Amino acid sequence: MLIHAVAMLATGCVAGVLAGLFGIGGGIVIVPVLDTALGLAGVDPAIRMHVAVATSLATIIPTSISSARAHHAKLSVDFDIVRRWAPFVLLGALLGSWLASQLQSQVLAILFATLALLVALKMMFLPGSRNITAAVPRGPLVLVIPTTIGAVSSMMGIGGGTFSVMTLTMFGESIHKAVGTAALFGLVISLPGTLGYIVTGWNDARLPPGSLGYVSLLGFAMIAPTSFLTAPLGAKIAHTFATRTLSMLFGLFLIIASMRLFYRAFT
Repeated sequence: MLIHAVAMLATGCVAGVLAGLFGIGGGIVIVPVLDTALGLAGVDPAIRMHVAVATSLATIIPTSISSARAHHAKLSVDFDIVRRWAPFVLLGALLGSWLASQLQSQVLAILFATLALLVALKMMFLPGSRNITAAVPRGPLVLVIPTTIGAVSSMMGIGGGTFSVMTLTMFGESIHKAVGTAALFGLVISLPGTLGYIVTGWNDARLPPGSLGYVSLLGFAMIAPTSFLTAPLGAKIAHTFATRTLSMLFGLFLIIASMRLFYRAFT
């Protein structure tokens, strides 16, 4: 129990610094760090990624609420898109948490590693994105996009900001509105996704102490506040680097995390 608690505290501290340093929080940072910490704490490898993903989603709930409120105060949330997309993001999030529960931890690790590698390559070699439309298109086929964003984000334990911001800006949305809208989508993804992981992991005998389904309550209680407290340190460090340098460093971090997960999955 003590080792588990120390591992959760360390995860929060590292995730907070990295989130503040690279300007991107949530599961893309928390999941690989938490997966390592759970391994050190002796959690069964068969469910380790499930616990990491579920706990990451739970920690995103308060973060997304705070972020969405702040962006709303600056009129940076596009509620027209939220009204059109939110039901499908939510549907995707529920679907994603169910799909993840059906997968082996090894498969989940491979999927996350692939995602992290793609994001890393994008940040390192394609830092900008071109608009493909002047405004967010309408129509039934377009609704496949928010459903996919919700499903993949829930499966991977991330708030969806990486996908949402990239997608909305390519559809002509301003970066400020894209970031603010993505913050609200983070809540739409993390809340039902967390509930899904609680239900699908209920009473699994392999879970570490202090778990509610696949969500580690101990992890949530220790990661959320420590990441909040250490994020300003990362932000302070970030100001010593140029934007391009930060993108390269974050890409390098993701590549290392991705390679580690691939190694774990295939050995």
